[in-house]
Amino acid sequence: MTFSVAGVCPDTGMVGCAITSSSICVASRCAFTRSGTGVALTQNITNPDLGPLALDLMSEGLNPTAIMAALAEADSNVQWRQLGVLNKTGEGATFSGTEALGLYATAEGKNCIAMGNLLDNTDVPQAMIDSFENSSGHLAERLLNALESGLAAGGELGPIQSAGLQVCAEPNWPVVDLRVDWHIEPISELRMVWRNYQPQMDAYITRAKDPANAESYGVPGDE
Repeated sequence: MTFSVAGVCPDTGMVGCAITSSSICVASRCAFTRSGTGVALTQNITNPDLGPLALDLMSEGLNPTAIMAALAEADSNVQWRQLGVLNKTGEGATFSGTEALGLYATAEGKNCIAMGNLLDNTDVPQAMIDSFENSSGHLAERLLNALESGLAAGGELGPIQSAGLQVCAEPNWPVVDLRVDWHIEPISELRMVWRNYQPQMDAYITRAKDPANAESYGVPGDE
């Protein structure tokens, strides 16, 4: 019920993912990022416990193939899962269990992975990879472009209802963590949220690091 893309930017050290689904609140259960570590995606019949576990194993230095083996050992129901991991150096791995729903597919590229289930067609993940590999700019923008390309390539067989975009950088918290939990056009709505958030993103980082030199909030009472 979901398609997603994860990517890293070697130039900035950013790691992130974008995801959409016919299910409500998909990003709250399926998308996991960690600064200086990488990305974990767990979808299809989702087990959210596998996301943090994958990131813990990644931080311990396990490679993506070893992480997948460890996740399979940790979850006796792994055949119902679709999983993806991508570390900060751009090494990735994907897994689709035999009980994954409908048409499902995965793809891997330079510094990125993509996957989906209940797809309109099996070319959707590769469309996201092609978009990511042939784009430039902020990692969040590239991921969102890739998600839009997946939708344009056919996306999920049925209507999508939620979407999310998450990017981690130097701070320990995600510098981008945007969600559309229920909407008739969630990717378009997510694009609108990103368009409004991007100009303010650096200010929120400054407020955390150096509040004495942070700019005004620009709200009534803060003159």
